[in-house]
Amino acid sequence: MFKKILIANRGEIACRVIKTARKMGIETVAIYSDADEGALHVKMADEAVHIGPPPANQSYIVIDKVMEAIRKTGAEAVHPGYGFLSENPKFAEALEAEGVAFIGPPKGAIEAMGDKITSKKIAQDANVSTVPGYMGLIENADEAVKISNDIGYPVMIKASAGGGGKGMRIAWNDEEARQGYQSSKNEAASSFGDDRIFIEKFVTQPRHIEIQVLCDSHGNGVYLNERECSIQRRNQKVVEEAPSPFLDEATRKAMGEQSLALAHAVGYSSAGTVEFIVDGEKNFYFLEMNTRLQVEHPVTELITGVDLVEQMIRVAAGEKLTIKQSDVGINGWAIENRLYAEDPYRGFLPSIGRLSRYRPPEEIAEKSRAVRNDTGVFEGGEISMYYDPMIAKLCTWAPSRAEAIEEMRSALDAFELEGIGHNLPFLAAVMDHPKFNSGEMTTAFIAEEYPEGFEGVTLNDAALRRIAASAAAMHRVAEIRRSRISGRMDNHERRVGADWIVTLQGQDFALTMSADRQGSDVIFGDGKSYRIESDWTPGDTLARLDVGGKPLILKVERRTSGYRIRYRGADLTVTIRTPRQAELAARMPEKTPPDTSKMLLCPMPGLIVKIDVEERQEVQEGQALCTVEAMKMENILRAEKKATVKKINATAGQSLAVDDVIMEFE
Repeated sequence: MFKKILIANRGEIACRVIKTARKMGIETVAIYSDADEGALHVKMADEAVHIGPPPANQSYIVIDKVMEAIRKTGAEAVHPGYGFLSENPKFAEALEAEGVAFIGPPKGAIEAMGDKITSKKIAQDANVSTVPGYMGLIENADEAVKISNDIGYPVMIKASAGGGGKGMRIAWNDEEARQGYQSSKNEAASSFGDDRIFIEKFVTQPRHIEIQVLCDSHGNGVYLNERECSIQRRNQKVVEEAPSPFLDEATRKAMGEQSLALAHAVGYSSAGTVEFIVDGEKNFYFLEMNTRLQVEHPVTELITGVDLVEQMIRVAAGEKLTIKQSDVGINGWAIENRLYAEDPYRGFLPSIGRLSRYRPPEEIAEKSRAVRNDTGVFEGGEISMYYDPMIAKLCTWAPSRAEAIEEMRSALDAFELEGIGHNLPFLAAVMDHPKFNSGEMTTAFIAEEYPEGFEGVTLNDAALRRIAASAAAMHRVAEIRRSRISGRMDNHERRVGADWIVTLQGQDFALTMSADRQGSDVIFGDGKSYRIESDWTPGDTLARLDVGGKPLILKVERRTSGYRIRYRGADLTVTIRTPRQAELAARMPEKTPPDTSKMLLCPMPGLIVKIDVEERQEVQEGQALCTVEAMKMENILRAEKKATVKKINATAGQSLAVDDVIMEFE
């Protein structure tokens, strides 16, 4: 077995590999750029080597720099994680020449399966069902339009060397095919150093289901069931689960056997994933094979008990698999939510900044439930614009799907994250969505259920009452504390008062409160009552309460006359007033927000790649105005309505902050 391995990656996956290596008694080496000098993976590793400036193409994906770090530390093997160099055959070749083991598949398998065009042809030869498409190289946008018409819209434009949602666009017409071709090509070149593009038919209403395979170099292989990854945004997975609520045993077996056949056809060893799209009739079509560890591998580990990173290390060391297909079962259900640094209220655009608060829920591993959080950040750390915006992968496990979802709801409720925009509210909304809970979702889930974007959650009356009662009880505790601090101890409970008006989500709740040492009884005007018990103290940002015998977890921030409370995707301003205060507040005029309707504001911190219009030019609704790049993703900003450009304030190559004015209209 290896004594020392280098992890050629960063962030949560580097931390994940370090954990297993440490468990196996193997020393680890981290590499880091200038931006990652204080990163968690650097702190966790036994050694760390600096390899260059923040941009990945000047550090993490420069093979010579990684090889230099290997020589410097004497590492015997390299785990590439995912992304970066994980599917680069030149890197595997360089390691082989140096006599260093690659904790991944053979170079030939990477070349065969890592190239999406070649892999399609091999899959067809292996009698694996494939999606109709054009596998040849596409020279320019005009050819992309012609091919798209031949296949028939809609089509998927994809980077041949792509992955992780980078370099992918769906086109429904000629204009989108033309623009998508160029954007995909640009993103592919930036992210992978390979700008080849191919086009295939986009299957509408599909489910995205993938099979995890594990093979050794002695001809043995198993498939470890499937993962459902249908909740996607911009072709990037957001929620994953194992097993799939859609597959039956016969389809699972057929997909697994085809996946293994494909792996054996290319002499595959190590962990790999064969991705399929599956239609409503359970017809499945080969999409691609990822010759690496997948982001969502934890859910497979949770239902099988197999540590995939450990198996990859053992296979790379030449060991035989000790797992047989008959050993692989399905134990319970696992859900993974990807926590991203992105603002769901701004179209999920990337967000950067310092994590002023980062308190994930406690990790649990019990017989009846589990909570796991794979992360690469810490409180006070910086989210950089140079890398993928994923902060953490929050996973839960339970005996059934419904129980796993409920565990996830509680874990999301308890996850505290401040300082940047993030998608926690959206994830909470998905976990409560009827379509997700029924298991009847497709890859079009987000587009169909949130066509106008995510605008938060509107809570029902029952939830509002529970929160109103809790806020009143917390307010009472805070008022008592305030009285004690001021020295006015006598009869403080009487002075706090019993009658209150709690306002939230546009509704007023009149209630009366009585209290004892164990808690408070809150009675609403219609007679409905709740018993509130909690050990919450003023200043705590997380309130764990028992409301009418049921648990409730709220994120709490003090505000004038009340609190900001976040719960299950809802962000509420809660005011608590005496009846007289509420009467006077109702007469106060509302503050009018500034008018920005005639401005194009930068929706995220990013780089202006291109300005598509000129001053005095008339633009039409939907017309491209400019392109902003952030975290290696190009975002085309379009006109919301017909207008004339009055002034352009930005130029190509300029870096902008959120809400900087790019241009103004008449």
